[in-house]
Amino acid sequence: MPKKAISMKDNTSVLSASKRKAIIAELIQAGLISSQGDVVTELKKRGVVLTQATASRDLQELGALKGKSGSGAIRYALPNSNQSAMSSELIISVASSGNTVVIKTPTAAAQLLASAIDNAVANKELAGAIGTIAGDDTVLVIAATANGGATLAKKIQTNFGKGI
Repeated sequence: MPKKAISMKDNTSVLSASKRKAIIAELIQAGLISSQGDVVTELKKRGVVLTQATASRDLQELGALKGKSGSGAIRYALPNSNQSAMSSELIISVASSGNTVVIKTPTAAAQLLASAIDNAVANKELAGAIGTIAGDDTVLVIAATANGGATLAKKIQTNFGKGI
């Protein structure tokens, strides 16, 4: 287990990258991070020093994406945290036809939701989908079977918490 290093300059601690990223992930899941500056500020409150460049790199390595919640607040979210409250806020409506599902989202939230769906597919948490395409406020999800759209739409509503 890596030891904390104490900075002589201001008596604050510097954590290992993995511990720092774990704290950042917790802050994101708590809805406290809407900018890289927020990461620097929140970690400083906890006695951890880092630059904005390091915060940016950590957010990128965590796969954090910025998007709008249903309430219009801009904040970071982790695509693989499908059970978070933010996921249900990202879905306005779900409709299906044939092998497709169309999901309407708040403005600027489609890519965040598409990434969460893609991660759920990759992690075998959402069967029946082969991929997504995201615009600004719409996600198109393609089902693996010719008539699988309706079943896939129900699975998305179950996994991400929003009904029609």
